[in-house]
Amino acid sequence: MRLEGKTAVITGGASGMGRATVLRFLAEGASVVIADYNAATGAETLAMAQAQGHGGRARFIRTDVAKEADVEAMLACALEQFGRLDVLFSNAGVGGAIGPVTDISVEAFDYTMDVLAKSVFLGIKHAARILQRQGDGGSIINTASIAGLSGGAGPLVYSAAKAAVINMTKSAAIELAADRIRVNAICPGLIWTPLVHAGQTERMAPVFENGQPWPERGEGEHIAGAVLFLATDDARFVTGEALVVDGGLTAAGPDMGGRMGWPSGRGASVAGFTRGSTGEPPQLRRL
Repeated sequence: MRLEGKTAVITGGASGMGRATVLRFLAEGASVVIADYNAATGAETLAMAQAQGHGGRARFIRTDVAKEADVEAMLACALEQFGRLDVLFSNAGVGGAIGPVTDISVEAFDYTMDVLAKSVFLGIKHAARILQRQGDGGSIINTASIAGLSGGAGPLVYSAAKAAVINMTKSAAIELAADRIRVNAICPGLIWTPLVHAGQTERMAPVFENGQPWPERGEGEHIAGAVLFLATDDARFVTGEALVVDGGLTAAGPDMGGRMGWPSGRGASVAGFTRGSTGEPPQLRRL
């Protein structure tokens, strides 16, 4: 197995792309700390790991990735439970601020940036300290998005946060290369997860199935496979990269607002922010 003897921490690991990666890493022999804000889906993910015979190598810790103490605690959990850290997949995310730029509150902006960008900084900071101390390198992987590559591929603040993740990844890769710590980002396209379809499965299914040139919808397992590659020695000469996994969507031109039916900018009818799969309700107001 490609990750046997390795320990990974996966944020946002209780649903969607994170859960798919947790289960793939466990199947590949890794020990995994599942870090997520949502304790209910965390318990579900642990139960899935146990049902597949991997329960002894999985732990859950409730984590607010925007809080430095929580990020330190999830990494400490890996050391306490499994004795080392080899891989951090900073994947936790929310949709965050939505609405016209003239109606986005500072609270919504800060919340989005905290969960999507500050969390990645905190993960790199504290994982790098551990990996440097261990002295034998490691892999840090951050979830960015095709929204961070151009305009028109996501809400304004979300896109800005993901662009920050991409640039932070590249800068950290340069700084940590001498320690053999690789830092890369994944840029998913339309991926069928609770965060994106938001429970509107019947309405959204055709959008996801036909939303990119590749003739099938993106699944969490597609991201898990890309993360696995970046976590293993197969990618030992790959660092500072933003790997696009989108079924050709960016090649065709994203136009995510049009594809998803999301009114944006002046056409938006609501403003506020969403909290994704955290279990917390959105804060929205009609314009």
